[in-house]
Amino acid sequence: VQLVESGGGSVQPGGSLVLSCAASGFTFSTYAMSWFRQAPGKGREGVAAISPGSGRRWYGDSVKGRFTISRDDNQRTLYLQMNDLKPEDTAVYYCVRDIPEPFAYWGQGTQVTVS
Repeated sequence: VQLVESGGGSVQPGGSLVLSCAASGFTFSTYAMSWFRQAPGKGREGVAAISPGSGRRWYGDSVKGRFTISRDDNQRTLYLQMNDLKPEDTAVYYCVRDIPEPFAYWGQGTQVTVS
């Protein structure tokens, strides 16, 4: 199993970024997928999750209305569209394989800095 995030960077408040996660080594379409983040000095926080087939999506309260999770099963890629970014969104963002074997595999993370 391999999860490789990309798309992080530095952006001003109010800006946008799109994170991508390229998945390999498992049947991507059959797993729920999640994004987590970890800010400096804080624990990991669930940001968003998406079911197989994209029928259900979940968002953390702090990102509702600003972030959108999506997936392309043909490309085996998970996305996180982040709009109206705030300084408190600064964190390392992780792509995580979820149900039916939640949190067993994590990507290496991509840094997002909003300032």
